[in-house]
Amino acid sequence: MESYGAALCQAIAGEMRVARELLEQLAGVLVSDERFVADYLDQLQAFDLIVQHVDETADLLDRMAGGSAIGEALGQVRLNVMQARLRAALD
Repeated sequence: MESYGAALCQAIAGEMRVARELLEQLAGVLVSDERFVADYLDQLQAFDLIVQHVDETADLLDRMAGGSAIGEALGQVRLNVMQARLRAALD
């Protein structure tokens, strides 16, 4: 990957981590309301899944920026469904 592409991937990964932190802060506010949690527990679990996706995507970008081959970088994605979708995008 050319140096500008690698730098951009690293910058995007950093921005994704900022978004993750903001999402975690919002989730923290929402779960502080016991009634809200009781009413929307299933929907609140989506916050965790979103955070996992953001983390995996940011880590993937970092690996690619660091020079990992695409197949190797994808192989380290821990969310199987996400890994399968990304591999399918390359087919």
